Amino acid sequence: MSIPTSHEHNADQVAYWNGPAGRRWADRQATQDVLLKPVADLVIDRAKLEPGERVIDVGCGSGATTVAFAQEVAPSGHVLGIDISGPMLERARQGAPKDLPIEFVLADATVYPFAPASFDLLAPRFGVMFFADPVLSFSNMRKALKPSGRLAFACWREPRENPFFMAPLAAAYKHVPKLPQQGPEDPGPFAFASEARVRRILGEAGFTGVEMEACPLLLDAAIGRGLDGAVQGALEIGPVSRALEGQPEELRKAAAASIREALTPFAKGDAVPLPGSVWIVTANAT
Repeated sequence: MSIPTSHEHNADQVAYWNGPAGRRWADRQATQDVLLKPVADLVIDRAKLEPGERVIDVGCGSGATTVAFAQEVAPSGHVLGIDISGPMLERARQGAPKDLPIEFVLADATVYPFAPASFDLLAPRFGVMFFADPVLSFSNMRKALKPSGRLAFACWREPRENPFFMAPLAAAYKHVPKLPQQGPEDPGPFAFASEARVRRILGEAGFTGVEMEACPLLLDAAIGRGLDGAVQGALEIGPVSRALEGQPEELRKAAAASIREALTPFAKGDAVPLPGSVWIVTANAT
């Protein structure tokens, strides 16, 4: 399996996304695309894409947003999907329609030699919260944008705003130890939760006109598969999966029962809509 050249401080993330976690995300590509479509729709709307534009999709994963961007800029535009996860990029290459103007690259955007001043838009769905030195990463990505270029991305707000994550995790913690406490600037899902930090990072990287829009959401953890689907999803991917990794089967079963109990009040038919909240961040390259 190919491993991308990366900044030394991103080595842990490269290992994580090219290991079992990356394969799990790739295997769940279809369901994750449905689950996170409301977020992708927000990014696409705020990005204001035009036919013929050139776009960088950083942290493109299995390619759902890359395809969506390409459909907006086709036929004369171009979308570069970049990710550090070999398993997810393999899925992206397999699933992308051949008639769309898409290129996928296995690389770390912190050090990738983008063609200078050649793109109109930098538009990750997520993915930017996992850089060890985000100022360095965003500085490198900004160099790829034309002077008129712009930025649009999503990132999770504070954990308390996201029962989507925290409700199943709190239930699992009744049975297993808590995950190691992350520092407020450590790479991870909530690394960009602080509005002040995001503004500082982008300002130091040279972006201007930073705007941050709080967007509450309801995300169907079941993806139309009922409580069983919601519990299964929590066990397979995300923080609950990490908390239960390596735990005995009896504890995993007990945690699953508690998660089901915690999610039951949210169930509506075959859906289990859980509250979540993201920032939609926009900015200008200069």
